[in-house]
Amino acid sequence: MDKNNLIGFGLIGLVLVAFVYFNQPDPKQIEAQKRYQDSITAIAQQQEAAARAVALEEAKKIEEQSKDSTSVLFDALNGEEKFITLANKNLSIRISTLGGRICSATLADYKNQQGEPVTLFSEEDNIAVRNVRRSDDKIFNQLYFTIDGKEENIDTRKLYFTPVEATESSVVMRLPLGQDKYVDFCYNILPESYVVNLSIEAHNASNIFSASTKEINIVWDQILRQQEKGYTFEQQYTSLTYKPVDEDTDYLNERTDDSEKLAEPIQWIAYKNQFFSCIMVAKDNFDDVTVKSDTLHEGRGYLKNCSADMTAPFDPSGRTATDLSFYFGPNKFSILKESNELIGGENNDLQLQKLIYFGWPIVRWINRFFIMYLFDWLTSWGLSMGLVLLLLTLIVKAIVYPFTYKSYVSSAKMRALKPYIDEINAKYPKQEDAMKKQQEIMMLYSKYGASPMGGCLPMLIQMPVFIAMFNFVPNAIELRQQSFLWANDLSTYDDVISWGTSIWPIGNHISLFCLLFCIVQIANTYYTSKMQPNMGSPEQAQQMKIMRWMMYLMPIMFFFIFNDYSSGLNYYYFLSTLISVCIFIYLRYKVDENDLLKKMEAYYEKNKNNPTKRTNFMANLEAMQKELERRNEELKKERNK
Repeated sequence: MDKNNLIGFGLIGLVLVAFVYFNQPDPKQIEAQKRYQDSITAIAQQQEAAARAVALEEAKKIEEQSKDSTSVLFDALNGEEKFITLANKNLSIRISTLGGRICSATLADYKNQQGEPVTLFSEEDNIAVRNVRRSDDKIFNQLYFTIDGKEENIDTRKLYFTPVEATESSVVMRLPLGQDKYVDFCYNILPESYVVNLSIEAHNASNIFSASTKEINIVWDQILRQQEKGYTFEQQYTSLTYKPVDEDTDYLNERTDDSEKLAEPIQWIAYKNQFFSCIMVAKDNFDDVTVKSDTLHEGRGYLKNCSADMTAPFDPSGRTATDLSFYFGPNKFSILKESNELIGGENNDLQLQKLIYFGWPIVRWINRFFIMYLFDWLTSWGLSMGLVLLLLTLIVKAIVYPFTYKSYVSSAKMRALKPYIDEINAKYPKQEDAMKKQQEIMMLYSKYGASPMGGCLPMLIQMPVFIAMFNFVPNAIELRQQSFLWANDLSTYDDVISWGTSIWPIGNHISLFCLLFCIVQIANTYYTSKMQPNMGSPEQAQQMKIMRWMMYLMPIMFFFIFNDYSSGLNYYYFLSTLISVCIFIYLRYKVDENDLLKKMEAYYEKNKNNPTKRTNFMANLEAMQKELERRNEELKKERNK
């Protein structure tokens, strides 16, 4: 990098510093911003006070109803909260008599960071978040139903259900509505699964509901726990996802607060963590769906607060039940796919497995039909996950090796032809001869069987595999809590060096696998630059030097980006890049550029009198050159007139 470049970069830096300095807000702007923020806070406090007043008014109504023995809800308004537990070997849920709702879900075969079974949500979350936010009235984990009645609307939040017909795997939660009138919430946890079915049926209650009542309103609020060590990385894979009918899955923005009113019917809604999800499915779809997701700050032990307000069909006569299903379990492709049939039958097209994001279509196909099967096959051997990733990397590199070899040979051909290209550059030093120079260089490539694109296309073919692994590894629950070498958990960062305070932009730790990946990436950049000869004019050569320096800066950027990423992903990239460096060193000694030049010269001698070897590109280039020369001649004639 010469003196002029250094001066240019220095001037750019001074401009940026000056821009930041002169665009600082003055004291008046800061005061105005403070007043604006205070007004926003005041409005929020007013809204919160109004919500409290509404809640208080509702509580008074409920209290009055509880004293009114003529109310159809009289029996349901008086009771004591108890809990019913349903369980199989995979899943345990608790159902409260207050609201007849599922209030907690625990997975028996997965452990949290403390070594206890993973709890997806529970009543304790409400207490924990209230202590942080200092809010006494907001419920963060709740599931309640409302139905319009003739005289009184049913709101299950303050109603007590009576458990009947309880077994280890099923229970009927009965909501009394007067003499021999009730609504049953029938829960059933399926054996050896993560699926819970809920059937809502009315009995002898037609005169309780309005004639226009055709639907039941459902509100589902849940705060998502931070299950893994790395908040930043897990946050990126935590989202509210939903599946419209006959369409692909969609989701709210996982990085910011987001909400949306959905116009189309929805098959299911999922509150998705990186490795676990809570899904609600409607047999006859949800309508009038409004979804919302609020991102929570690091350090609270929670990631997002999700909510959904929707309706489902309801038959007051009781002839047809409202059928819902829940999935509380891991984001594992095979389990989600099996759950499709458990919930909807063989002909159902729920596509719960699409909850796992494998990337754009071509990348998703590579993951779905190649990487995943290869990974599962290697995992079935019972090897450690570190060895599985090593073997996976070797196999992938072996498959793409022919493209790597072709790319290297193409670059070697370009380097071998460099003396001839230097002669052409010396022949056409003027800028106005650039087209002639380019044409002659392209003719040289054609004569000797070289192609400037020959090194790019094989690399482009490998890119989808590189991106596929970027999407696959963070979603592989098999890596969760699997140790290898110094990494205790391949699904999160390996903080070999850590400290208490977060420092921008590195955070509070250094990931060793990330550091190794970046160091090897610098070596890879070095060997890659050796493959690329300096072609073209001196100005182009100078631009290439700047580009190479930028390539050396990329690993430094990677370090700050990937330091929070999973150690399994950094380990894979470290292995992949290290193998690439070894392949380049091997090919450098295997491919003799002098022998390659002799072969190209033999190719030239063999085909120099064969016009059919001219490519379409060359023909088009020659036609463009002739047209340009014709136009230049016309311009000269017009000027001479």
